[in-house]
Amino acid sequence: MHIDPAFILHQTEHWQLNHHLASKLPGYLMLGAKVPVDSLADMPEAALAEMGGLLANIQRVMQAQLQPKWLYISRYGHMPGFPLHFHFIPVYDWVERAFWQDERYRSLYAFGTPPLEPMTDGAELTLFVWREFGESLTPPQVHGPGVAQVIEQLRAAFKRDS
Repeated sequence: MHIDPAFILHQTEHWQLNHHLASKLPGYLMLGAKVPVDSLADMPEAALAEMGGLLANIQRVMQAQLQPKWLYISRYGHMPGFPLHFHFIPVYDWVERAFWQDERYRSLYAFGTPPLEPMTDGAELTLFVWREFGESLTPPQVHGPGVAQVIEQLRAAFKRDS
């Protein structure tokens, strides 16, 4: 899959880091293998050896630069034609507030009312991010730098860190 260079933040010998192409959430990153495989078991040893430190470095840079409340790191990978890749989803305070203000997501509490202290989990917030920042024609308002600014900020941080 070809990725527009405007979205690419960092590359190593075996991996490419880019901003999620369809997400309006600033800082939603994707780390993809340069080798066209869809299983960790099929990755070259050198790519696997590089992966651990790279995952940690991406987390360190994102937390320092973006300061999300949480940072979700996950792999889904059942889409044919896409290489092995990981999602880095920053969940900012304002994203969680937008989740709680959206009545549609309160229906996730079908067996009662939300707790007095609002609490949610990663699956619910990931669904919210995917639907509202990825698929919605009217995503929630971004509080802070936009996608283009975050790309430049992170690109510079990765250059300094290399």
